[in-house]
Amino acid sequence: MNMRILIDKINENKAVIGIIGLGYVGLPLALRFVEENFSVIGFDIDEDKINNLNNGKSYIEHISSSLISNAIEKSFIATSNYAKIMDTDILIICVPTPLSKQREPDLTYILNTIETILPYLHKNQLLSLESTTYPGTTEEILKPKIESIGLIIGTDISLVFSPEREDPGNILYSTKSIPKIIGGITKTCLEVGMTLYEKVISSVVPVSSTRTAEMTKLLENIHRAVNIGLVNEMKIVADKMGIDIHEVINAAATKPFGFTPFYPGPGLGGHCIPIDPFYLTWKAREYGIHTRFIELAGEVNNSMPEWVISKLSDALNEREKSLKGSKILVLGISYKKNIDDMRESPSVRMMELLRNKGAILSYSDPHVPIFPKMREHIFDLKSIHLNSDSIKSFDCILLATDHDAFNYELIKNNSNLIIDTRGKYKEKTDKIVKA
Repeated sequence: MNMRILIDKINENKAVIGIIGLGYVGLPLALRFVEENFSVIGFDIDEDKINNLNNGKSYIEHISSSLISNAIEKSFIATSNYAKIMDTDILIICVPTPLSKQREPDLTYILNTIETILPYLHKNQLLSLESTTYPGTTEEILKPKIESIGLIIGTDISLVFSPEREDPGNILYSTKSIPKIIGGITKTCLEVGMTLYEKVISSVVPVSSTRTAEMTKLLENIHRAVNIGLVNEMKIVADKMGIDIHEVINAAATKPFGFTPFYPGPGLGGHCIPIDPFYLTWKAREYGIHTRFIELAGEVNNSMPEWVISKLSDALNEREKSLKGSKILVLGISYKKNIDDMRESPSVRMMELLRNKGAILSYSDPHVPIFPKMREHIFDLKSIHLNSDSIKSFDCILLATDHDAFNYELIKNNSNLIIDTRGKYKEKTDKIVKA
């Protein structure tokens, strides 16, 4: 079996690891392999990322520059030269899988990656796809591409799917401690993949196929999306009835069985939960299935930014103020608390809605000092410092992301109006509106 050579190299820590895509998934994984004394080559098309890494600088808040410097000194290099794939034994693809404007899977990054690496693939190599995608991608897209250059999967080269499970900002779980799902095209592929990931992950969970592994990742995120959609809908019902949904959830969570608390918000953010469910929705159509739960949850969650802005507008109106011309401060623009990740942030959606309605916008976010360059969203803004005077200068504070770094007492005591989308304030006052 040719793959035995690769298994031996992995077990002896002599395999060279190639990570394609050095974002929130790829970079932590690269550092994890370095920690276990593997040589790692990181690939990315973004020259700024490459230069930062090779100069020992991090561009992700929860990854320190000292970790990057130590990795560079030890056994890590970053490059945009994909010819160096010839020097690797392992290739792990961690590129984005967004949606198109028609909410259909956009596999451009995966397709471009596989076309780029094909000339450099060789025998005794393992290729692992970690990018979240629909069931069948590994088998229907990657497998034929690899076979087209004459490599036999399971004999010459191994192919697996092992979905990422990163949770940026979660101090309870790390790349090492989060169990890893893996499925292989063949039993040999699975054996090689298990050998690799068991070197760096505490618990590796094999499944029967790449399709099963792909579906597992989707189920994880659909489970969250549907339950968040349910509680967001409950929030609207409770609001109409004059009931605080957060008080209801906290009371229900005292039940020791049969209930798992999910919390409402201004919409879904991050690269996974707002996007991944629609990968299954799209694929299910091929089988004549209409995924009603998934699509309904998507509709509810996607409508949340508009609902919040309508609550904000109504609150201003009750105070005889027009939304147009009002000074609005958005608190928190990353998609969840205590991180700098802006992907699919509902804060940005709300900022665009406010701007379109003529509001004068500012934001404060200790994790995002300058509004980043984004593909579809353009704001020339910097985070403002919060003090009693700056807070008082705004007609309305929109609490969008509840970072721990905010001084909530200072904000409450000096604001004219607070729209609280996260249930941060428990008390009921005239100037706090739950949304």
